[in-house]
Amino acid sequence: MKAIVTVVGQDRVGIIAGVCTALAEFNVNVLDISQTVMQGYFTMMMAVEVSGCSVPLGELATRMEAKGKEMGLSIRVQREDIFQAMHRI
Repeated sequence: MKAIVTVVGQDRVGIIAGVCTALAEFNVNVLDISQTVMQGYFTMMMAVEVSGCSVPLGELATRMEAKGKEMGLSIRVQREDIFQAMHRI
């Protein structure tokens, strides 16, 4: 199963490394990544594979949200199909 991870916050060194390290700790594989900095704000979207995740998806989302707070970021994890449904016009 795939999921979408979104990350937003003030730009600084180490954001990608911190988020990817946290995902790797749960055996989540990054499939695709897009990031940019807009007026000092870091934004990133990642497509990830969660089939081998060591915790249920809901717990992963909760733990990544907590990691985001620790890092001063907003981190959200959503199932890919739900993410796509939310963004259809």
